Amino acid sequence: MAGKPTPTRPNKQSEADAREDRLKAALKANMARRKAQARARQDAQSQKGKNEEQ
Repeated sequence: MAGKPTPTRPNKQSEADAREDRLKAALKANMARRKAQARARQDAQSQKGKNEEQ
C-alpha cells in the first residue's frame, strides 16, 4: 500500500477561506434576488396605481 498516495486535505485556514468565499457568493446572490423582487413589486404597484387613475 506504499504506492497509494494519500489525499491531501487543505489546512484549516484555507477551509475557512473557502467557506467565507461560499458565504459571500451566497449572500451576494441572495441580495440580488431580493432587490429584483423588490423592484418587481414596486413596478407592479406603480402599474396598478396608473391603471386606477384612468
